[in-house]
Amino acid sequence: MRRVLLATACAVATAASLAAPVTAQAQPAQADKATEYVVLYKDGASLGAARAALKAVGATIVRENTDVGVATVRTRTRDFGAAVAAQAALDGAASQQIIGKAPKNAHARSRDTDEKLAGTQGRFDFGRPKGEEPLAGLQWDMKQIGATAKGSHRTEPGDRRVIVGVIDTGVDGDHPDIKPNFNRALSRNFTVDVPTDANGNEVDGPCEDEPDGSCNDPADVDENEHGTHVASTIASPRNGLGIAGVAPNVQIVNLRAGQDSGYFFLQPTVDALTFAGKNGIDVVNMSYYIDPWAWNCTNNAADSPADRREQATVIKAAQRALDFAYRNGVTLVSAAGNQRVDYTKPLTDTGSPNFASEPGEEPRERTIHPSCQSMPSEGNHVIPVSSTGISERKAYYSSYGNGYVKVAAPGGDKVDNPDGKADDRLGIWAAYPESIARERGELNADGTPNTPRVVRDCKGGTCAYYQSIQGTSMAAPHAAGVAALIVSKYGKKDRRGGLTMSPAAVERRLLGTATPKACPSPRTQEYVWYTRAADGSWVRNSSTQTCEGTKGRNGFYGAGIISALNAVRR
Repeated sequence: MRRVLLATACAVATAASLAAPVTAQAQPAQADKATEYVVLYKDGASLGAARAALKAVGATIVRENTDVGVATVRTRTRDFGAAVAAQAALDGAASQQIIGKAPKNAHARSRDTDEKLAGTQGRFDFGRPKGEEPLAGLQWDMKQIGATAKGSHRTEPGDRRVIVGVIDTGVDGDHPDIKPNFNRALSRNFTVDVPTDANGNEVDGPCEDEPDGSCNDPADVDENEHGTHVASTIASPRNGLGIAGVAPNVQIVNLRAGQDSGYFFLQPTVDALTFAGKNGIDVVNMSYYIDPWAWNCTNNAADSPADRREQATVIKAAQRALDFAYRNGVTLVSAAGNQRVDYTKPLTDTGSPNFASEPGEEPRERTIHPSCQSMPSEGNHVIPVSSTGISERKAYYSSYGNGYVKVAAPGGDKVDNPDGKADDRLGIWAAYPESIARERGELNADGTPNTPRVVRDCKGGTCAYYQSIQGTSMAAPHAAGVAALIVSKYGKKDRRGGLTMSPAAVERRLLGTATPKACPSPRTQEYVWYTRAADGSWVRNSSTQTCEGTKGRNGFYGAGIISALNAVRR
């Protein structure tokens, strides 16, 4: 761990030259349309100048991150982005959310690819290898990377002084197979659930319907499932219950930036990364992209000038936060994406913007040039991770790209079998909040699961639940866990009594010890999978994807499939 005090991004001494001009007159918006924006301060502007500029455009600061020069503001000003663009002390604005109230019955959306796959849904043989945790028979993923009792866990199970931040939807800190490694004191919630979008569509649902009656959740809960699964893969302990993670002795910190619905906005991401840099976090896992744009483009003809400004702000602000964390010793790991597209080639995006921050705003089709950026995975200093299945093939859903993907890791591929039919055995099994399983009706009255994608293990009267999911979100935490092992093995003591290792050195070891994996032959592969139609019939789906590059570095696997065992061998 390492904590370094640095000057803020909004350096003093330039207030005179960056005073707010009066050339653009801010126009008040409709009285009932108070909107939140994230505003980026101009690099080099003083805090006084930036705050004066915000006041000039009719904005009130809700919260401010002075380390990277970003503020969330509330305003009723029309054309707020244009007003901000006219201020010399400000560098852009991005919509955050509309203040509103929602109808009933919120439900979480998934970032990953547990679509309605059709297949056998067969149960796994829970054979327990000697010396392993009770459900280790499920964990083909850990065998693939050597993170087993006879593998990396024997050589280096992780050091308690190493801390991994899970920037996600939250972590169930009371899950029995997470609690022993959960650092409650350092955990934080940086986001507030949003009842509805600007079109009145439900997002997270009414605050009064939350389990705690509030849209401000505690920092030890996960009302989505995603973050808990990620945390478990990284660091479920070896405690005789359920499973073990890649690094079963390191600590997990919940840095919640994602809402119950699965949306991740800019300000919470910036705040989580800044917190990680200031508080000795060694590795962060980022299994998401920043909403509302899957790719942020600064010169896309399909976007309005306002949209281009907003996307430029997302890129700049996120990069500042990534830079801050990286400078302060944080290794940055991210999921590569589940769109099954090559990020280095032109592609079509039909899902952005995926959140209506202005009334009438809807997703539209856009042609995406490789110069556009999905954040945080395409940010500088980030390690994007593609996903593999049990056969080591690149997962059918996993995005890819030669020069984009740096490394591959098991993320599950439920159709990685000859007939393309789904099998839950082929997903990634990790911790599942019991409260969500009960809410979804996945448990019988006696607590036993009634679906093959959920299993239970009990020890001494304590029971824990686990579920099978697939996605690059599941691949990234395997890499984050290996990064934590590398810091545990090779890190040096810092002033706080922890361990520290430069992110560049961690990345070199992570990539340098990966098992090289050549492109498949032929390089162009047709992936086939089946989904259920409304009438219950099977529908055939396919995707053609091409791998480019050499065995040592290619678009499907990057430098290769990570190896926990190789990473901690001298």
